[in-house]
Amino acid sequence: MTTAYEPPRPWIASYATGVPADMEPVTGSLLDIVAASARDYPDAVALQFFGRETTYRDLEAAISRTAAGLKALGVGPGDPVAIVLPNCPQHIVAFYAVLRLGAVVVEHNPLYTPRELRKQFEDHGAKTAIVWSKVVETVQQFPADIAVTHVVSVDITTAMPLSLRLALRLPIAKARESRAALTTRVSGAIPWDRIAQSAPLPAGHPYPQTDDLAIIQYTSGTTGTPKGAMLTHRNLLSNARQSQLWVPSIQRGKGCVVYAVLPMFHAYGLTLCLTFAMSMGARLVLFPRFEPDMVLEVTKKHPATFLPLVPPIADRLLSAAREAGVSLAGTEVAISGAMALPHELVVPFEEATGGYLVEGYGLSECSPVLMANPVADNRVPGTVGLPLPGTECRVVDPDEPTRDVAQGERGELLVRGPQVFSGYYGRPEETESVFVDGWFRTGDIVTIDDGGFVRIVDRIKELIITGGFNVAPTEVENALRQHPEVEDAAVVGLPSDRSGEEVVAAVVLSPGVDHPDIEGIRAYVRGVLTPYKVPRRVFVVDELPKSLIGKVLRRQVRDSLLALAQPSDG
Repeated sequence: MTTAYEPPRPWIASYATGVPADMEPVTGSLLDIVAASARDYPDAVALQFFGRETTYRDLEAAISRTAAGLKALGVGPGDPVAIVLPNCPQHIVAFYAVLRLGAVVVEHNPLYTPRELRKQFEDHGAKTAIVWSKVVETVQQFPADIAVTHVVSVDITTAMPLSLRLALRLPIAKARESRAALTTRVSGAIPWDRIAQSAPLPAGHPYPQTDDLAIIQYTSGTTGTPKGAMLTHRNLLSNARQSQLWVPSIQRGKGCVVYAVLPMFHAYGLTLCLTFAMSMGARLVLFPRFEPDMVLEVTKKHPATFLPLVPPIADRLLSAAREAGVSLAGTEVAISGAMALPHELVVPFEEATGGYLVEGYGLSECSPVLMANPVADNRVPGTVGLPLPGTECRVVDPDEPTRDVAQGERGELLVRGPQVFSGYYGRPEETESVFVDGWFRTGDIVTIDDGGFVRIVDRIKELIITGGFNVAPTEVENALRQHPEVEDAAVVGLPSDRSGEEVVAAVVLSPGVDHPDIEGIRAYVRGVLTPYKVPRRVFVVDELPKSLIGKVLRRQVRDSLLALAQPSDG
């Protein structure tokens, strides 16, 4: 009789005091965490947006009304519903209202270009979309074969305090600029208020089940091809619970304040800002975009207890606080992800806050958090920490992924746990390719030391991670090749002090082009792709190194460009 392979777990001994080795299986749905906080802390502030507050009681009621409005549009169990919104109260209400019907949330970056959004809508086929007013026209102009039946337009300024809304209407240049950045007039769409002011959903309406699909989260995955990772209620509930267990010093219902400076359309912000905050009965302070001065203004009255961020945000916030003379004291835990955390940033940040700044690691396919450094003095700089409770890891030979390497040797990281996704939407073959005997292949090359601390040393996948976002080189290369001056292109990531990596391109010019317009090429790509994907630098080369079958050898390109360019400060 054979038994399932059970890898050793050296990391358990390194856990901070109070963190359990395992966690009990979760039950229920994501609606339960809001319901529990509304029951236990009905008058506590759930959301804060430009100073306007929403209690847990009012939030739960808003979710019920909006769910009823969506149901009247025909939204039902299993239906994908697109959300294209920045961080705002309507985003949270829409998120839970869709789930309340047993439907599936599909998150989108509202700053994506029309082409990028269209590709995702073609993939999931949602017929209902809840969209920021500034993006409504883009969605309305999709071709007939992917036409969205119901477009709900959201003016995020309506969630602001009345005094601020009136100020935005003042006939002065600054007010006009601020108003234009936040909203725009649209026609032919359903106003959000018409959906959100429906009669409440009947109490007996069935709830989704634990293993029902909750989210389709688009990711570049481990192969560089954008696709939708399917995350269930169990996956997301588990990750919220694991995050709770990792910070035992922060108690549920004890005045926790969470800053949503990360976008909630990103898996990192979705779990560590939204679902974590709701599960803690916390005050979730929403920022539609990260602006240090805006964050510091809130800090004066409600300092963050728990602050998920990326290193560039930590750096800018620290510099702005010093310049403005604003104290960051009170931030108990800041967790950094998406890119390496420089140790030279950790020391001054912890001195300024009096709390911890620790590095973590995850993937969209894993809800996303897999590991983090302990919130304790034994954290190890330069590592991504320890697997969270209930998370199992092993390190294998990437060419023979059923064979484990010796302790301390480098190999591909494989993981399994309740937060690991169920597969890619509509892509069974690609799903099968990333699992080995039930273990998910991360595509990252790591070492694990005797204390269980994981260090990422390389990546099998060729994704570029810039400012916390994944960029698939193929997507940028395809855009470059469409420019008439470019015959061929290779895109790689080079080190950046501020963004982890920066997108850099090597291009071969079209015949007859002697004086390329580099800025024109970059501007062309900016019209096709969202700004963070646009190459920061473009190098002209005579040819690109290729394999015998004609595949561009990006590692050789990267090595050549590193020799030409000094690391940028991003």
